[in-house]
Amino acid sequence: MNPAYAYNAWYPLAWARDIGRQLSTRRVLEEDLVVFRTEDGRVAALEDVCPHRLAPLSLGTLQGDAVQCGYHGLAFDCSGQCVAAPGMARAPGGAQVRSYPTAQSMGMVWVWMGDPARADPAQVFHLPEYDDPGYSVVEGDALPVRANYLSLADNLCDPTHVVYVHKTTLASAGREETRVMHERQGNKVVTWRWVIDGPLIPVFEGLKDFGGANVDRWHYYHYHAPCIAVIDFGSAKTGTGAPEGNRDDCIQMYACHFITPIDQHSCMQHWLCIRNSPADPQVDERLRASLRLAFNEDKRVLEAIQRNEDKPREWKRVNLALDASSIKMRRIVEEMAAAG
Repeated sequence: MNPAYAYNAWYPLAWARDIGRQLSTRRVLEEDLVVFRTEDGRVAALEDVCPHRLAPLSLGTLQGDAVQCGYHGLAFDCSGQCVAAPGMARAPGGAQVRSYPTAQSMGMVWVWMGDPARADPAQVFHLPEYDDPGYSVVEGDALPVRANYLSLADNLCDPTHVVYVHKTTLASAGREETRVMHERQGNKVVTWRWVIDGPLIPVFEGLKDFGGANVDRWHYYHYHAPCIAVIDFGSAKTGTGAPEGNRDDCIQMYACHFITPIDQHSCMQHWLCIRNSPADPQVDERLRASLRLAFNEDKRVLEAIQRNEDKPREWKRVNLALDASSIKMRRIVEEMAAAG
């Protein structure tokens, strides 16, 4: 195991919509998995290697709920135990691969990469608004990002970059100096800022009619270490009491980001949006396109950063006051990795 990772945690593996009755592969924390859905609909995840000659099991076939190696035909059940071997009346007892616990929540399949005895499905992340009939869900993409997942985590703890990176989607001009607050809550970091009496941001246009009036806008970044970010952001007409807690007449969204660390140089960003208005195919598609544009703007910057980090020279980072949340987040991940 790589000491840089916190293994005893639930990680997003794939969209549930993408796992079926065919073998597929995923890489999580530098470990290759073969993944499939069983006949009764559960998701199985096994180490993607046959212990006979180290052929990837994903090159084989699914026989019922057993994976048959495509090289010499050994078959492994969902627990990873070899249950059949050609030419042998009894499967070799020592032939076994690792099986990883899985669970499903919020349209995602999650995997536990650490000690299986500590895998509690009740601890899989779930946002209550996902099931609230007053909200609708816009499911997004699985966006590959060629950058370390903690670099993406930095981004998702940081409201200050929005005005520079997301000028046409999530930002409004002239708010660069708006105060940012932050605090640690257990294994979570919360970062927030309010923009008072400003224009509606582009991604909110057309979602609610404020009659052209300015709005009070909030951004609360909830980062659940090591791999989950939920951004609660919204707007209410200026002067209606949103900063004091009155959000009865507002736009509110939760942008959920579920990050799969692939290795030290790449990750997968699964995202969805939950909003406090009914589903509408045209509105949803426009929102999906706007968010896709915004997250690709982040991707462009983060991948450029990773290319610089990979250059054979020493870089001395300069920290600013705005980095406080990211520093807290990385400290939590280090603590979790050390404990795991």
